[in-house]
Amino acid sequence: MTQLDLLVIRARDPEALARFYALLGMKFKQEQHGKGPKHLSCDLGGSVFEIYPLAREQQRTTATRLGFRVSSLQKTLDAISALGPEHVLHYDEETERGPSAVIVDPEGHKINLVEATPT
Repeated sequence: MTQLDLLVIRARDPEALARFYALLGMKFKQEQHGKGPKHLSCDLGGSVFEIYPLAREQQRTTATRLGFRVSSLQKTLDAISALGPEHVLHYDEETERGPSAVIVDPEGHKINLVEATPT
C-alpha cells in the first residue's frame, strides 16, 4: 500500500496562506530543518502538509491540484466565501464521492473539497 507522506507548497506569504487553510481545520506550526528555511507544517493524521516561502528562483507550485476531506463542506464553504466569492469556483451536491467543491487559495492553488462520510 502506498500512502502520501509529505506535500509541500510554496507561498509568497506563508502565514496568510496558513490562515486560509485554518478555515479547513488545519493547524500549522513553524519548523526549520537544519539551516533550511523556516516554514509552516501541519500533521494531517499520517501525512505532513508544509508551506514554504517562495524564493525568487523557485517555480510556483500553483499547478499542483490539492484535495482534502472536510467534516462539513457547507460550513467550510461559508467560511471561505466570507473571504470573497472568487475563492469558490465550483460546487456540486451530487458526485460519486459525495458533495464536493473546488476552491482556490490566495496563492492560486486549486483545491478539491469533499465532505467526509461519517464513520
